[in-house]
Amino acid sequence: MKNSVKITAVFMFYNLALLISASDTTQNERKPYIVYMGELPKRSRKTMEDDHHDILSDAIGDQKIARESKIYSYKRSFNGFAARLLPHEATYLSKKEGVVSVFPNTIQKLQTTRSWDFLGLTDDIGKTKRNPKAESNLIIGVLDTGIYVDSPSFNDKGFGPPPPKWKGKCAPAANFTGCNNKVIGAQYFNLAGSPVDQLSPVDTEGHGTHTASTAAGNSVTRASLYGLAEGTAKGGVPSARIAAYKVCWSVGCQDMDMLAAFDAAIADGVDVISVSIGGPARFYFEDSMAIGAFHAMKKGIMTACAAGNYGPDTSTIQNVAPWIFTAGASSIDRQFETDVKLGNGMTTKGISINTYSPKKQMFSLTSGALAANASSGGPFYRNASACEEESLIEKKVKGKIVYCLGSNGQDSAIRQSRGAGIIMCGDDNYSDEVAFTYLIPATVVNQEDGKKIDLYINSTRAAKGTIHKSRTTTMTTAPFIASFSSRGPQSISMNILKPDIAAPGLSILAAYSPLATLTGDSTDNRYSIYNIISGTSMSTPHVAGAIAYVKSFHPSWSPSAIKSALMTTATPMKVKPMEAELATGSGQINPTKALDPGLIYEMNPGSYIRFLCKEGYNSTTIRIITGGKHLHDCLTLRARGFDGLNYPSMQIQLSPDSTKFSASFFRTVTNVGSGRSEYEAKVMPPRGVSVNVVPQKLVFERPHQKRAFKVVVKGKFGEDTSQVLSGSLEWSDSSHSVKSPILICKSFYQQ
Repeated sequence: MKNSVKITAVFMFYNLALLISASDTTQNERKPYIVYMGELPKRSRKTMEDDHHDILSDAIGDQKIARESKIYSYKRSFNGFAARLLPHEATYLSKKEGVVSVFPNTIQKLQTTRSWDFLGLTDDIGKTKRNPKAESNLIIGVLDTGIYVDSPSFNDKGFGPPPPKWKGKCAPAANFTGCNNKVIGAQYFNLAGSPVDQLSPVDTEGHGTHTASTAAGNSVTRASLYGLAEGTAKGGVPSARIAAYKVCWSVGCQDMDMLAAFDAAIADGVDVISVSIGGPARFYFEDSMAIGAFHAMKKGIMTACAAGNYGPDTSTIQNVAPWIFTAGASSIDRQFETDVKLGNGMTTKGISINTYSPKKQMFSLTSGALAANASSGGPFYRNASACEEESLIEKKVKGKIVYCLGSNGQDSAIRQSRGAGIIMCGDDNYSDEVAFTYLIPATVVNQEDGKKIDLYINSTRAAKGTIHKSRTTTMTTAPFIASFSSRGPQSISMNILKPDIAAPGLSILAAYSPLATLTGDSTDNRYSIYNIISGTSMSTPHVAGAIAYVKSFHPSWSPSAIKSALMTTATPMKVKPMEAELATGSGQINPTKALDPGLIYEMNPGSYIRFLCKEGYNSTTIRIITGGKHLHDCLTLRARGFDGLNYPSMQIQLSPDSTKFSASFFRTVTNVGSGRSEYEAKVMPPRGVSVNVVPQKLVFERPHQKRAFKVVVKGKFGEDTSQVLSGSLEWSDSSHSVKSPILICKSFYQQ
């Protein structure tokens, strides 16, 4: 499978989620469905498995077919099963008592040296900013493509045995060297997989190794990719343990496998779960990610997930459940420049990750337009200027560097025509942002320089040029939000702002599997134990590592407390007015500052239950997903305020034709500082909007004391106003600043 860290890989940059049901044609077109049944009942696993079989037999009408149809029984952390069903059987099961939802299994897709230093977690931050002993008792569960345990980032020298709470395992496999005291668990989930996949936890794609090491890899000096980005590679919590759960294969990442991994990870004793996977947003209990993260939250485990790689378009956000920590991708202050030198003496800078050094001083230079195949403009139109496949004449390309319009990964087409390299002319809005690795020497130049190159090519019959190896440079504009990072607003809970936060996701160097080529293309002959990749896949383990880092100092804090600390201490980012916090959430994550947030917005499982009632889930569903622990009718479980949650951010989403708005947000903050403190409210209202905070001052006499307040937002959109109005609320005392974004936006969805 081709994987060139650009467009078509399993961890590619613009990885479009495929919402396709996995099929099995051997059983009368039966397709995998997930039957979700809520909280675990007080019965043995064996009894539960028998119950699942009985329910399935009842729906199918044949015990033998039922036995053959069942794929998974979820029975360690929540109740349910996956089975191959016919549509009418799925409908029948959805109406049975005790069943919350029945939904088709879908296939989702996978969506650092310098990044942690950029966030303030340097090697010399001091003893007060590191807690290695507590870190060593933390376990980060990573749902991904597996792990390459032999990487230096996972060496277990100096690590003691796994924490006593660990109940997981290391799955044996022929090509897997096993676990150690750093990677304490490795399992795979692929009961309905294709025969091309080797059933093993080993990472043959590189993505899982990259994300795991970003979250919790050891400190490794002089790490680099062919000399690029050389430095000390490390995770956010280098002393923490890792448990790898392989759920992504050649077909993608299937819901039923992910739920099986969640079921295992929660029961195994992990402290944080990192999932760099996404797909289109769905109702919470028809969404494997939301279901798994919900049951993790109930056990005190925070789940970090990718926002998705569908930006810069708005309304593309994924993983929107409020109990998920949703990560958008931001930049660090590093870029990779690749110079192009022309035969006329001109030198221009491009952007790419080019590991190749030129084999000679100059190569013949041409363009896609000059090398066009005469038939490319025929009925099966192919754009030769953009160097699309089958649009060029090989003999006009062979041995030459080719100039192509656009930057859509045309390196494959040039390589097929035996070209020596490619210069791509990118979109000026994003051409200087993301550096990709290509199959051949390559770079992306801006449109102004592209025109100069094209003019030179057309001015002589002997145009020449060369592409130099990339060099590492500093970006002074960082941090900024990546163009590919998905934006809100969301369509499920209209008044919950997502993403929650931004974290580094551009050009991240981290460990990689030498079982995969740099690009994932089988014809690529480059292998490395470290690689540079971009995507919200990379921002997710940064958030997971930050969660674990804060937890190492505050082990008793709930998932919502840690989430609040990281959100309210985040660094505000410069954004485009039309995007604002729809792109960044609360801002760039700041792990060290989150250790002392002053105040936190806390939520418990009961808070989410009241929220679900407000969102329209009925009392019967609530009883099933909580195991009867919340027996009150939803009519009595009133969630106060506009959004119904004690969330650290505030959003109003209006229908497209709305102008006036008025909303009240009720919030409660807990003092996690020391001693007496007094906070005053400072409001930065959106233009033309009234924001009133009652009371204006919060006085705390002691730690852990709670104080409630109300935020009343009123205003209207003017004719000359954008679709997004952005402001903030800040509670401050003499040493803390507790910030919450306030956002009013118009919906792009039909309501």
